[in-house]
Amino acid sequence: MRLLPRPRQIVPSVLSASFAHLAQDVRVVQDAGAQSVQIDVMDGHFVPNITVGPIVIESLRKETSIFLDVHLMIENPLKFAAEFAKAGADLLTLHYEACPQPLEAIQAVKKLGVRVGMAIRPKTSVDVFYPLLKELDLALVMTVEPGFGGQAFMPDMLEKVRVLRQRLGPICSTQIQVDGGINAKTAPLAAQAGADSMVAGSAVYGASDVPRAFRDLQTLIDFPH
Repeated sequence: MRLLPRPRQIVPSVLSASFAHLAQDVRVVQDAGAQSVQIDVMDGHFVPNITVGPIVIESLRKETSIFLDVHLMIENPLKFAAEFAKAGADLLTLHYEACPQPLEAIQAVKKLGVRVGMAIRPKTSVDVFYPLLKELDLALVMTVEPGFGGQAFMPDMLEKVRVLRQRLGPICSTQIQVDGGINAKTAPLAAQAGADSMVAGSAVYGASDVPRAFRDLQTLIDFPH
């Protein structure tokens, strides 16, 4: 089981990359200093869009050593978790809203030998994380509605991050991630609120100079903790 990348990092989302050159686009951000990339898995049910399956994870794993952060925006995530773990995912993030028994789901993923995260949609209370934090490697606060890239950041979600950071305290090793609408303006706000990692799609891959866009975003959040 690989360690999570260090806190305070920009995590490029390959949803905004070119799927015709996916491995190349991943290597571009890795060479620029990215420690992980996020891969959004959507099923057309939990969210209205459809993206990729385990075969894409398996193909990327053969082409790159980067940490693969796989966000399962799907119904019945445990039905497919073993396939994604076998394909080479390093972290599987489930959605609380898709897990009738979240603690059991987290423990089941851990048995697969990968890191485990739990995500909440904007309408879900941050309180649902509290009984789970000691079991989680990562808690993901969605700052947009899941399912589509390029949405506007929801600033009221930052309060969830602040509350969660206070709740975690100095001892708990669970990392806080935010996902959605991250750019040069919102990345520092999320970091100041207490987020460890910020998923950025179009702000990285939509730029004319992808390596520079990544490095500029990373610089913006590299202030003292």
